[in-house]
Amino acid sequence: MNFLATLKVALAALRVNKLRSALTMLGIIIGVGAVITMVAVGAGAQARVEDQIKSLGSNLIIILSGNFTSGGVRMGSGSQLTITEDDAYALAREIPAIQAAAPNLRGNGQVVFGNSNWATQIYGITPEYLEARQWDVVAGEAINPSHVDSAAKVVLMGQTVARTLFGDSDPVGETVRIRRVPHTIIGVLDRKGQSMIGQDQDDVVLIPISTARKRVLGGTQVKSRNVQNITVRVRDGGDVGATEQEMRALLRQRHKLQPSQEDDFFIRNLSEVLAAQEASSKILALLLAAVASVSLMVGGIGIMNIMLVSVTERTREIGLRMAVGARGRDILMQFLVEAVTLALIGGLIGIALGACASFAVGYFAGWRTEMSVTAVLLAFSFAAAVGVFFGFYPARTASRLVPIEALRHE
Repeated sequence: MNFLATLKVALAALRVNKLRSALTMLGIIIGVGAVITMVAVGAGAQARVEDQIKSLGSNLIIILSGNFTSGGVRMGSGSQLTITEDDAYALAREIPAIQAAAPNLRGNGQVVFGNSNWATQIYGITPEYLEARQWDVVAGEAINPSHVDSAAKVVLMGQTVARTLFGDSDPVGETVRIRRVPHTIIGVLDRKGQSMIGQDQDDVVLIPISTARKRVLGGTQVKSRNVQNITVRVRDGGDVGATEQEMRALLRQRHKLQPSQEDDFFIRNLSEVLAAQEASSKILALLLAAVASVSLMVGGIGIMNIMLVSVTERTREIGLRMAVGARGRDILMQFLVEAVTLALIGGLIGIALGACASFAVGYFAGWRTEMSVTAVLLAFSFAAAVGVFFGFYPARTASRLVPIEALRHE
């Protein structure tokens, strides 16, 4: 008997008990749908981490000001401004692996345009900041050295602030008040999205560091060149770990720290943090897929159970077919095709169910999900493999029946 004839016989046998066939496929349907949904959720989590890496930029190191002790109580990082603009320039000048070192000041304040206002983060930066963060300007121009030298009242606006104050209008050239100081908008920053801690990176305005120091943020920062942090970008291909050690040694030397003294600054290697988060998301994706795969195994056991019941019910039919010339391999192929057909049909329905479930999770739960062709093909292939694996034993049992005994079966 050729394969096409075997397939026709197998399909006819499945149509005889439609409800039982549908219930048998249910395990495979749920299993494939669960695998696709869980893989899509895991892939979405991974993609989100990758977006965060892109938004922050690879090879990024942040140097934070240190702390001080008051009455035996140690304050947190940044409680005392211990690093300076000159530290940033020295790092860029003396360590070849550093592409850009950007000192910056940070504060909060109200940005006002006409009758609209918005509370946002204010960053005082140098032109190197945009290079260090790999942050493009999509409209207008960037802050340049002349703006810093003259303490110009100009501002680069993040997408969130621009959309809130100006809607769809072009804000370039307009004047806004930042802490009551008028500033001219010279550009709009490209979208950055959320940071790894869920902070909106587009909810920010950037002004020259000299302007921030003298006109906007003020306070003790006016009389010094101290800054809250320095953003450092290591050149592509550079050893981030070795560069971090060189930076620490240079800063300790500049700050005249003795070997017994602790650092008066903190260094944060963001690439290591993001790499750890990416590894965690991959493990999560694999774990979700593994848990969902259990449903496929349960579905396979269901197929084996029903096929064994089918062999028992159709023992006389098998004996009759053998009596008229069917060979053991023909019987084996027929039952194996039935099992695989159940698995494949269930797999196709499961793919559709998984796609709908992935969309529903993204729409109602607000999670990012990403379906991949690879995941769909793997789930479908696994369903076929389950059909072969769990259908082989019942098929072999049927093929080994003795014709005379099968015909006598009641």
